[in-house]
Parts: sequence; C-alpha cells; structure tokens
Amino acid sequence: MPDVRLPKEPPLRSLFLDLNSYFASVEQAEDASLLGQPVAVVPLMADTTFCIAASYEAKAYGIKTGTRVDEARQRCPDLILKVARPSLYVAYHDEIVRVLGNIIPVQRVASIDEMEFGLMGSEQHPDRARAIAQTMKETIWREISPAMNCSIGVAPNGFLAKIATELQKPNGLVILDAAARETMLPTLALTDWTGINRKMKARLNAAGIFSSADLLTAHRVMLRQAFGGIVGDRWYEWIRGAPQVEVKRPRQSLSHSNVLSPALRTDEGSYAILVRLTVKALARLRSHNLLTQRVQLHVKGMEKSWEIERRIPATQSTPAVLKVINELWERRDFARPLRVGVNLVDLVAPSEHTPSLFEDAFLNPADDTVDQLNARFGRHKVFLASIAHTKERAQERIAFQKTELFQEGGTQEPWVNTRNAERMAEGEEAGSSNLAPQ
Repeated sequence: MPDVRLPKEPPLRSLFLDLNSYFASVEQAEDASLLGQPVAVVPLMADTTFCIAASYEAKAYGIKTGTRVDEARQRCPDLILKVARPSLYVAYHDEIVRVLGNIIPVQRVASIDEMEFGLMGSEQHPDRARAIAQTMKETIWREISPAMNCSIGVAPNGFLAKIATELQKPNGLVILDAAARETMLPTLALTDWTGINRKMKARLNAAGIFSSADLLTAHRVMLRQAFGGIVGDRWYEWIRGAPQVEVKRPRQSLSHSNVLSPALRTDEGSYAILVRLTVKALARLRSHNLLTQRVQLHVKGMEKSWEIERRIPATQSTPAVLKVINELWERRDFARPLRVGVNLVDLVAPSEHTPSLFEDAFLNPADDTVDQLNARFGRHKVFLASIAHTKERAQERIAFQKTELFQEGGTQEPWVNTRNAERMAEGEEAGSSNLAPQ
C-alpha cells in the first residue's frame, strides 16, 4: 500500500555536483603539461606510501585512491607523481563555490569536491535544470580551468542527486526524474548506494534484501528492521523522493595521522611525529572549544601494527594528554612503522561536562596563551621543546570530506589569483581562475 505522505511524483529539488578526480585535476589545471597524462597525488615521495587521488588517465591503468605507489608505478611506468598541496585544493574549492554561487545559491557544501544546490520554481523543470547544469560545467571550464570536469545529478533530494552523479563519470549529467529512477536505480549494486558498505549489505541480505530492486520495493517495516529504527524510515522516504532534512550532529572525534618519511620510520621518529600530531590535534580541539574524554593511538607497521586507547578525564590540556601519550607509548608493540596517528574521541563541550571533585582542571591557561601568541605572531612562534625538530612536519592535509584547513597561527601559504591579475593587466573584468603560489 503506497504511503500517502509521499508525493506520487516529487519535484526535482536538488542539483548535486561532484568534481571529477579533483586533486589530480587541480594539478593538471596548474600545469598544462600534465593534461592528458597519468597523474597521481601522493602525501610524500616514497614507494611505500599510497595514492590519494588519480587522474582518469591513471585510473585507466587500475590506479585509484589507496593504491600503493610502487604498485602504481608497476602498472603505469609513465605515471607522474605530485605531492599533495592542500592549500591549493582549498583555494580552487573556494573559487569554484564562488563562481557557481553566481548561477544559483549553494545550498550545502558536502566536501572539498562536492556541493549541493537547491532548485526552485521553474528551475525544477527538467529542461531548465539541464540548462543550469550545463551552464555550471561551462563556467568551471571558462572561469577555473578546462582541466576541471564535474558530474552533475538532478533529483528530488540530495541523497538521490548524489547517487545520480555516480551513474555517469567523468563529466556526466543525469536527471533522475520518475522514468529515469524506474529504469536506472534498480540496476545498481547495493554497495553503489551511498551508506551501504559490505557490512550493511550483509545486514540487508539477512533481512531479505539482495538487490536494488528489493531495496526500492521493500516496505517501511522491513527497512526499519534492516537499517535500525529511524534510519530505515529515512531510507524509505528518500529513495521515494521525499525532501531530505539535514540532521546536524555534534562532532564526536578529531584525528590526525601522518605517513612517515623514510628517515622517520624508526621508534624515535614515530614517537616524535606522534607528539607533533597530538600538539596539533589539541590546538584544533581548543579552537572548537571542546574537551576529549578518550585518546587512541595507532601505528601502522609494514610487519606489525599496534593500537591502544585509554579513557581519560575530560580535558583539552596539552600537558595532560601528552602525559597519557607517554604512558601509552611504554606499551608499544609494532615493527617497521609506516604511519602514525592520534584520535581524540568522545568530545564534549565544557558547558556540557561536570567535572568530579577528583579531576584536575581540564583547561590549561598556558595552552590558551600559546594559541593566542601563535595566532597573532605566526605559526610556531611559541612551541614545546619536544617538537623542535618536527614542528614543520605533519602539515595539515585536506581530506575529501573536509572543506577547510586548520591554521596553526597565521596564514601558512599565500595564494594569489594569477589569472585575474592577467585579466586586470589586459583591461578585462576580473573573473576567477588559475590559482598559483607566489
């Protein structure tokens, strides 16, 4: 029996844009000699690290995010490696958001390479939505770079519109109206749906859902049982085109990790970088005015990995957490370290935490003073002696789900819009585009 609360044919409310092979495309936009070449972006130049992005020319060789560099080079001897430049990717992201916002307002920035736009009134007509999407593509090519392609999905809500971007890559444009939803969605594998991984697929299979056709025809009670409560309700409504209401959840964790350079793949080097990451993570924690109640450490080793955690009294104090790190480090058990990381978990705002009579103060005035001095006079003007040799290492990386970088005091890298400068010199009206370092 159909759910009377859902419209039979919901309007096309959402346009979702996914920038294709974003990090690699930015590198190609910055260097024309890379156009048409297999390019992979890496955290550092080492065969034992992993690719974090690949151009479509590299993907043709089976190279993707997570492919080891030595394996990638075996698959493609002509592969060009570029060390990641996070500030550059953020700068391009900001420019893309700006120029597209001049076409229709940005409703939501989902990640560094994804954004959603709301469609209203006549914009919801398929022909008009298609024209808007094509204008966006042409604007990116003209104002940013011809190297930047994107896939665009249009659907009744952001959930389905994001799915639509995956149906045609690269440079795709898919409008999921009623007819398209009926023909295209049932052909998807369950794991093609955002939010369904192998573990969730097993749960769906246990509930009798083995295909997308099963998922699309499952009744509400079945989805509630398969996904667990209200999540199943949301899936039932979203796949039928109901409006998607964004639920903002408080931050639960904050983490930093670093692939060690070959010279630091020792016990001493691992510890030094771990301390550096902890200091940076706590500065970031204080910038959000949060406390951590659990600390996790992990070391990925080429022969043996190690991880450990401990619950602690809520704090944002650097000395307090470093004391815990030192105690946990005494129990280390790994071999040939490759990557280290620290997670601050079970975060809570100071106003939501009532300390016990036996807890030390969770705020350390010296930390605030150091943060303020670095914010005013520049990064690392004041720092712990223990990070003297590593303070310039483990710089901020930009993950796909992030849209900004945490600045440890002052601006780390200045960027200028060189293409605008060229236009101004030629007497043209300034637009936007190629962003290059000074």
